[in-house]
Amino acid sequence: MRKKGIMLIVAAVMALMTAVLAGCGGGPKQQSSGSGSGGAAKSGNKLVIYTSMKESLIGGIVKGFKAKYPDIEVDYQSAGAGKLMAKIAAERQSGKILADVIWTSEVPDFYSMKSENILEPYTPSNIKELLNPFDDYDGSFTAARLGTLGVIINTDKIKEAPTTWADIYTKPEYKNAFGIADPALSGTSYMSVALLEQKYGWDYFQKLHEAGARIGKGSGQVIDDTSVGELSACLGVDYITNSKIAKGAHLKMCYMNEPNALLMVPSPVAIFKGSQHMDAAKKFVDYLLSAEAQQMVADAGTVPVRSDVKQDPKHGLPTPEDALKNGIKVKYTEILPEKENTIKKFTEIIGKK
Repeated sequence: MRKKGIMLIVAAVMALMTAVLAGCGGGPKQQSSGSGSGGAAKSGNKLVIYTSMKESLIGGIVKGFKAKYPDIEVDYQSAGAGKLMAKIAAERQSGKILADVIWTSEVPDFYSMKSENILEPYTPSNIKELLNPFDDYDGSFTAARLGTLGVIINTDKIKEAPTTWADIYTKPEYKNAFGIADPALSGTSYMSVALLEQKYGWDYFQKLHEAGARIGKGSGQVIDDTSVGELSACLGVDYITNSKIAKGAHLKMCYMNEPNALLMVPSPVAIFKGSQHMDAAKKFVDYLLSAEAQQMVADAGTVPVRSDVKQDPKHGLPTPEDALKNGIKVKYTEILPEKENTIKKFTEIIGKK
């Protein structure tokens, strides 16, 4: 009896230690995701979304979708476009892509996935209500946002907003204090580099280097670095900047007063071929492009793909029509083969000592 009692006590102590360790995070660590349960994105019976959108944008949209379709469970993983594409490549090697939907801002990746036949063509039910930036649209992917980038200044350090792209390498306040996110990590940064190179050539980046421009980390980090004063200015994304301003950051987003010089980067959404939740995936795409979700896009401080939603003047954003009209023009199929070389050359120029 005494031996049995000791065994019971030992078992109880072990169970208590297991519970304590679990409560303190002693178990295996998982990558953060937006499932609402704190777990990493899993396939299971959930609709899984891979996105480069930050929580300030994707969180409310997923919440609205779940309110409309309470019977559909949703999990999402938010990371830089480069990391997501690496994850997808690894999953393809193992035999199965775990995500159902992808929504990022690195347009060439979508053309690449289309050519590799891993996207499920789907024309949204509300396509006629949308502004479409793709001349060769065939339903493989659909723009869900007309994201813009500009020069983000720390208003404590820079008092006069830049008006031309040349200001960044000619004015002393930007000397050794201007940052650009790593285009190998950030889809919006890569697209911005490609657009600026298209319009101004590599000479522009050589001049930025001579003015001490730096390569930052992700698209959010360079804005954080500007907010705390480590940088005086950076190339930054509209809604990430506006979310920081709403929280009190001393930042301002500046667009250049030059014709057809707007950095407008569409953010496509697509469904993976072979999705186990195809109906739910199509419902999510339709919802993302609905007036309700696109109003959330506008409220987050970026440009929607619908003209029937209200844009708050405080964000100072172009209308969807103006974003399409004034954006730097580029043929995505032409820049796709040059992606690796573009990133390499940018890194060699800006990163050289």
